[in-house]
Amino acid sequence: MAASGRAIRSNSKSTGMNVNTDIEIPKDRSVRLRVMPEQSNDYRVVVFGAGGVGKSSLVLRFVKGTFRENYIPTIEDTYRQVISCNKQVCTLQITDTTGSHQFPAMQRLSISKGHAFILVYSISSRQSLEELKPIRDEIVEMKGDIEGIPVMLVGNKCDDVNRECSIQEGAELAKRWNCAFLETSAKTNHNVKELFQELLQLEKRRAVSLQLETNKSKSQKRRDKLKGKCALM
Repeated sequence: MAASGRAIRSNSKSTGMNVNTDIEIPKDRSVRLRVMPEQSNDYRVVVFGAGGVGKSSLVLRFVKGTFRENYIPTIEDTYRQVISCNKQVCTLQITDTTGSHQFPAMQRLSISKGHAFILVYSISSRQSLEELKPIRDEIVEMKGDIEGIPVMLVGNKCDDVNRECSIQEGAELAKRWNCAFLETSAKTNHNVKELFQELLQLEKRRAVSLQLETNKSKSQKRRDKLKGKCALM
């Protein structure tokens, strides 16, 4: 089928496998974006924020435990990790979006498909905090009542001494937006895992956890093993 516009390369990443999918940006805005179908048991988290605030660094630190110093602009990357959902194994799909304003159709598509949202700014850039406001407004417009939708406002780069946004300022904005708030540092790994844990705990429509129900601790396995043994009284 001939493309109706220019194609944007979107990377889909999971442990041990990289899959590339093409998302077509049509010239005719009435034509819907065509993307690969997703599994119904995916839990989709979308990460928004201005360029350079550390969105990719947060996701990479969480998924792979790595941190890169150099800044590489992202169009859109998707990472997958296995989690527990309603006591069943499902896929946590994290979409790392572009910090550019050049792809509004991709932004709207990500919002429409998202179950939860992370809004990232840099504590060393007040401008990056201001740029989150229209994105949050777009989420409210498309999702309607977002009271039951997990949303985290995240002040990243809290290790940076050149602070422009105070903790109190971030907390007050989160209160006005009726969402949770956390400061993180992808560089030092501060509050990165806690960010995703708290985000999933905000989900009330289903039981979502980073811990798989099928994974038992060594002590639990030992207790289960002892249950099957006879004991002398």
